Amino acid sequence: MLDKETIQIVKSTAPILKEHSHEIGKRFYELLFSKVPELHNMFNQTNQKRGIQQEALAYTVYAAGENIDHLEALEPVIKRITEKHRAIGVKPEQYPIVGETLLAAVKDVLGDAATEEVLGAWKKAYGEIAKAFIDIEQKLYKETEQLPGGWEGYRNFRVDQKVKESSLITSFYLMPEDGQPIASYEAGQYLTIKAEIEGEAYTHIRHYSLSDAPGKESVKREDAHGDAPAGIVSTYLHQQVQTGDILKFSAPAGDFVISSTDLPLVLISGGVGITPLLSMLNKAAEQQPNRQVTFIHSAKNSEFHAFKKHVADLAEKNGNIRFFVCYEAPSSEDRSLQNFDKEGFINLEWLQSILPGNDADFYFCGPIPFMKAVNGALKQWGVPKNNIHYEVFNPVAILEEE
Repeated sequence: MLDKETIQIVKSTAPILKEHSHEIGKRFYELLFSKVPELHNMFNQTNQKRGIQQEALAYTVYAAGENIDHLEALEPVIKRITEKHRAIGVKPEQYPIVGETLLAAVKDVLGDAATEEVLGAWKKAYGEIAKAFIDIEQKLYKETEQLPGGWEGYRNFRVDQKVKESSLITSFYLMPEDGQPIASYEAGQYLTIKAEIEGEAYTHIRHYSLSDAPGKESVKREDAHGDAPAGIVSTYLHQQVQTGDILKFSAPAGDFVISSTDLPLVLISGGVGITPLLSMLNKAAEQQPNRQVTFIHSAKNSEFHAFKKHVADLAEKNGNIRFFVCYEAPSSEDRSLQNFDKEGFINLEWLQSILPGNDADFYFCGPIPFMKAVNGALKQWGVPKNNIHYEVFNPVAILEEE
């Protein structure tokens, strides 16, 4: 339990950490990788190059500091991060070096403003934050290992099939190399791959959505754009991995899972964000036949639209499922076939025109600009916060702070 003085110092200085979040995050990783080079094997180096990981770290620390006297307010953030920590194998003994390095980074960036009093308070606070994470992670490790077919660490899977779904998305059908049972998962969860790529100095760990029944996963190739580098692992999977190859995966993880309420279900996806929502749709079709489901997908055009026939077939066979398509830039063929419902972007006016009301459970996933637009529209419509659920495909856990 932290004393009042420590809490006051941490809460009053948390905004300063937010203001200097990028510099602190950048300095932290410079120091960490110089102290413990092998941690390159655990962190996403593409996110490092893009600056995403650095922003995520400092934001998380700031948010925890601001809420240090009631960490339960950060439960969604902590839950999401601990799920990923369990998936990549973060251990309790790694927390002290992270805390020590973080305080050194704060001192380097803030200089004289980081007094011994301030650093002492944050050291105590970090201890409380680390304990909260470690307790949850240890519980997750135990639960995962005890699941029927569950496993600890990484397990070998053979690529049974590789199917191109669109110009950017490929599905990989996986089978356990040992032939033993594998743990099931919740619709919306992901697998975590540990890729050992020839020519790369370190292993690479990535999360990829489970898009259907156990044994299937979909992966998006991430091309370079602007100053951002191409996705190392997704490029490797698309260009080098073939049927019969062996890949290493940890057990399914993630807290972005479908609810079992009777509320109507609205699934809104953009681009590769379709993968976890497709899993949710399949579950709803199989297990919730009386639940009203609306599936909305946004893509550039039909060339980039994966799983369209599958979703259309489900909607045709199940009277409780409706399917709508939004194309940002329809091709001439799309216009000729009239195979979409809206041109441009999803907005509140259109959502209100196709949905009977806002009393529903909304799930959405896709690129950050897309998600911000959807989130903003739902909030403007007055959808209760507890009915808004989303997954962010990067380390930042709260959309409003992205």
